[in-house]
Amino acid sequence: MNTRDRFDLVLLGVIWGASFLFTRITAPEFGAFALVEIRLAIGAAILTGLLAARGGFGELRGAWTPALIVGFFNSALPFALFAYALVFITAGTAAVINATTPLFGALVAYIWLNDRMTVMRAVGLAVGFCGVVLSAWDKISLSGGSTTLAIFATLGASLSYGVGVNYAKRRLTGVAPLAQATGSNIAAALLLLPLALTHWPSTSPTLKGWLCVAALGIFCTALAYVLYFRLITRVGPAKATTVTYLIPVFGMLWGYLFLHEGVTPQMLTACAVIVFGTALATGNLKLPWRSRDRVTSGA
Repeated sequence: MNTRDRFDLVLLGVIWGASFLFTRITAPEFGAFALVEIRLAIGAAILTGLLAARGGFGELRGAWTPALIVGFFNSALPFALFAYALVFITAGTAAVINATTPLFGALVAYIWLNDRMTVMRAVGLAVGFCGVVLSAWDKISLSGGSTTLAIFATLGASLSYGVGVNYAKRRLTGVAPLAQATGSNIAAALLLLPLALTHWPSTSPTLKGWLCVAALGIFCTALAYVLYFRLITRVGPAKATTVTYLIPVFGMLWGYLFLHEGVTPQMLTACAVIVFGTALATGNLKLPWRSRDRVTSGA
């Protein structure tokens, strides 16, 4: 990975980390559905222009149904769940829990696609989910409550990403990444439009709110996808997905700097445990020993 690719990777972590900040600011003003609809519409419009300029719409011929499903699981549902959750929990907490996305991706791949489950991956999954428990144990109440629901919403969003990425791997292989991003964003915006119209905010949002939503659409959706797919092309998907390790760092940093959110030793420890488990589960980190044995094997 050269200097330019490292810069792109860090910039992507900065941008996606900031999405939790912007969502935390805007969700109380817009509500989950209207906020996500505007974000997706802006992102889809920019991506559509880029794809049209490259003459890439032919890539989506016959792929609109899979794009619709990917749009639901990879954008509409997780964005809405995070928007709901960030009314009640901090941007840093949500960013830390979001780091479990590759763990859910590996788990879904094993259960659904019969992906190979090695000892290393199993250890990584166990370690990562221990980190989730550590990050959320003092926020979850057996009696329920808004914070508890918000924690489960963030976990649901990460699970949804895991389903979306595996479905895309199965049904959109061969479709160019930019075409996948454009088609799924268009589909997600159309899916959420009825809910956004029926849950439109009764009070006009502030200028600050609109600017933050614009930033979500322009930078955290359109620009982020362009950077991500450029990285996939230049360095491969395995290295590109290491951006997952940077997102919670910047999510906590932006929350601390701009929203004066606390960053506790518990959050930092949980983040480190989740990232360590994710690195093991995705194969980006190897323990001193190597095992070729399967815990269980798929077809």
